[in-house]
Amino acid sequence: MKAQPRVAFFTDSLHEINGVAHTSRQFVKFIKCRQLPLLCVNAGRRTKWNRDGPLTQMEIKRGRCALRLDDELRSDFLLWRHYQDVHKAVHDFAPDVIHITGPSDIGQLGAYVAHKLKIPLVASWHTNLHQYAVERFGRWLPFMKPQQIEACVLTLTLRFYQLARVLLAPNEELRELLQTRTGKPTFLMQRGIETETFSPAHRLRLDSKFKLGYVGRLRPEKNLRALVRVEEALLKTGINDYQFIIIGSGSEQEWLNQHLQHAVFTGNLTGQSLIRSYANFDLFVFPSQTDAFGNVVLEALASGVPAVVMNSGGPKFIVESEKSGFVAQDEKDFAETVVRVMRELANPERKHQLREAARARALCFAWSRVFEQVYEAYDTCLSTQQVLAVEANKSNTISTSTSTMSKS
Repeated sequence: MKAQPRVAFFTDSLHEINGVAHTSRQFVKFIKCRQLPLLCVNAGRRTKWNRDGPLTQMEIKRGRCALRLDDELRSDFLLWRHYQDVHKAVHDFAPDVIHITGPSDIGQLGAYVAHKLKIPLVASWHTNLHQYAVERFGRWLPFMKPQQIEACVLTLTLRFYQLARVLLAPNEELRELLQTRTGKPTFLMQRGIETETFSPAHRLRLDSKFKLGYVGRLRPEKNLRALVRVEEALLKTGINDYQFIIIGSGSEQEWLNQHLQHAVFTGNLTGQSLIRSYANFDLFVFPSQTDAFGNVVLEALASGVPAVVMNSGGPKFIVESEKSGFVAQDEKDFAETVVRVMRELANPERKHQLREAARARALCFAWSRVFEQVYEAYDTCLSTQQVLAVEANKSNTISTSTSTMSKS
């Protein structure tokens, strides 16, 4: 059995509630189960070290002046004060590969350490920053069209990703984009699901009211105002016995609370409360057009809940349209599709069919297979490194020979 590469993993998020953090936690869990050598570098509430067998974890504290990007996510432009400690930790660990999860403060630090120590760099794509930029900062840049903002941020992001030798993308659409625009070998790194945790077995309903569920951040880029259009379509067709269950927190909650007539806002849920909530949904509604994958869609399917998603972003690759879920072309179609599916679910046979198909689809996504493919990408990265080293050696040999001949 060949030795697995030693990996230094620089993750944007680990303890927060978001897709990157969830994937990172699952990756660390996979590493611990397989007893593989890993150095995990991430931000924490205080700077500390922790060693657990072959796993070494280094948390570095962000400063008080760190820029707030989200409810829990920060970016510290002064994080470089930890550079010497991080450099020493990576040097002593002696990884074969450094893996970063994006162009955050942590990612930039990891990329620079890789450059200084001449360690091959792998970068995974988790967030469509170019689309987020339009939603979050478009109003502050009135002199630029949304398409210009998106194109500019995408170009800058791709330049950062060009620092890596191998890239990882969450869906086929992004894989093609990254490989075409950067010229780097790009592999799929989808997401997995704990099907033992998220399961229809947790369903326990005491009422017959139709539950439309959403889980995630309540932020502009999630396109949650489309839910108002859904409600308008429901009321227009005479459907009143429904309720939106919105799990999460963020700046859009106040607006949604004012404009949705039948909605319950639970805030962030974790553990059994979240698991039971998923299982009790009748339909999962996810209008986001910016998600690179959509972990929450997969969690809904695993809970036996069909989903309605948009034809933009990663979720459309998760559901099998008209089988385990539905893909809407635009906001108008999204609202109409929700109405249509609610009527279909009134048929017990169709309801059973959709719930079974949703569960079956989720069973196709195993974390172990996801991370085994990541290690295959590491092998490719190291193979490329060996080829480059041989070519560099040949070049040096030719240069030396030429120099010797000219002297003689």
